Amino acid sequence: MGTEVTDQPSPVTVNQQLTVRALGTVDYVPVWEAMKSFTDSRDGGTADEIWVLQHPSVFTQGQAGKSEHVLVPGDIPVVPVDRGGQVTYHGPGQLVAYIMVDIKRRNIGVRVLVSLIEQAIVETLSFYGVEAAARKDAPGVYVGEAKIASLGLRIRKGRSFHGLSLNVDMDLEPFSRINPCGYQGMKIVQLSGLNTKILDGNDSPSQEGPVLIDHVAEILQSKLEKAFGYEVVNLARELPNF
Repeated sequence: MGTEVTDQPSPVTVNQQLTVRALGTVDYVPVWEAMKSFTDSRDGGTADEIWVLQHPSVFTQGQAGKSEHVLVPGDIPVVPVDRGGQVTYHGPGQLVAYIMVDIKRRNIGVRVLVSLIEQAIVETLSFYGVEAAARKDAPGVYVGEAKIASLGLRIRKGRSFHGLSLNVDMDLEPFSRINPCGYQGMKIVQLSGLNTKILDGNDSPSQEGPVLIDHVAEILQSKLEKAFGYEVVNLARELPNF
């Protein structure tokens, strides 16, 4: 008798699994503490996670941060944190995605990780008809010479945490109180202030209207899923329990 051949789906590896947590607007410090706890407690069988959220107004100062780059913080708190980079601002209307990827398991380096994240942001902006690009001399994504998205990461035991912030529809004034990412006079822009058009599959304008942060979050999430090759995505709305 011949051997029966059946089409069986390939098992989904842990590298193809992702949990996305849509957290709404949450304070910075509890999320930071949760990121550290998740990273410290995960093992080789733990699926990657991306946390999508907004923060109330806060300045965060990275490990390389210098106090002279915090000019006039006023009533906005300044939180020293363990990510790379200098000072930046988070606030309502800015989309934040914390990216917890086991890069050791994926056998990729930090530069590849950064490039994948930057490209996902560039593709998200392209969806809205905005031409943007990364720069070799400064992490992040830029529209011309103006910065629209920042990156700040930490790698611990081969696993990343912290992530990206994308300016969507926010009050940009607090950026004038700092030297963003350590650059004096750096121009900061946001998606709502640009000539945006939602594009269809043929790169033709399909509609125009206000830029909604929840919609931007959906597009960015899909671009990140594609960049890292996730096939099974689980959704949650709360921080993990430890």
